[in-house]
Amino acid sequence: MGTERALVLGGGGLAGIAWQTGVLYGLAEAGLDVTGPDLMVGTSAGSAVGAQLGSGLALSELFERQADPTRQNAELASGGDSLEDLMQTMAELDGEPLDPVERHKRIGALALAAETRTEPERRAVIEARLPSHAWPSWPLWVVAVDVHSGEHVVFDRDSGVDLVDAVAASCAVPGVWPPVTIGPSRYMDGGARTFTNVDLARDHRRVLVIAPMVEPGFAGQLRELTGRAKLILPDADSLAAFGTDVLDPAVRTPAARAGRSQGQRVAGSAGSFWN
Repeated sequence: MGTERALVLGGGGLAGIAWQTGVLYGLAEAGLDVTGPDLMVGTSAGSAVGAQLGSGLALSELFERQADPTRQNAELASGGDSLEDLMQTMAELDGEPLDPVERHKRIGALALAAETRTEPERRAVIEARLPSHAWPSWPLWVVAVDVHSGEHVVFDRDSGVDLVDAVAASCAVPGVWPPVTIGPSRYMDGGARTFTNVDLARDHRRVLVIAPMVEPGFAGQLRELTGRAKLILPDADSLAAFGTDVLDPAVRTPAARAGRSQGQRVAGSAGSFWN
């Protein structure tokens, strides 16, 4: 694997999938295609985007599948706690003297105890979300967290795990969606570790991070990548398009369009970094 360029796609619900797709399309329209890195790290929404990029469909087609309401896949209403409840729980855990693994185990226990939609119902949504169920030919790392051990895991094309299961695990928001059974264990959203897991790309010389949302300690995560990372966060227009619930299917159209516009605007600075 080359270690020159890495693309990191972070978590952020349905708004995050649509927005990141829009940003990538806007960048490409402005002459900057970043979809062929040496490594792509996808967490939660970012894992879905990465898998969609590996489908062979053009960015324009992937964009229309987010922006055009008549072409959007059906999504379930979340069957558990709200994302706000999860964020509150995670903030409370951050205030306790827990090592990261113990923190993840505590979140995992909450995920296991929550009443949510069933695993088969949720898996069917992920199946419909991905145009192809085959792993890309290039390196895609999909991040999830084992609810029992608290350890994070990276699924890739050599892991022996089905792409749909890997993405479903990475997108299994604790308390909102059911943990995903893979082999002898169950897995939850990779965002339970960090929203981007940008540290997994630390061996690369240029790391482009497209992040719908970041946690308060994100600056510290970027410290070891100082001078080697470029961050694209939602601008004011994009945040407005996200609305108050990033899991609401209705946000996809405005978030995709806002991302496309933002991608076009930041292509110059991103190109100077990437090329």
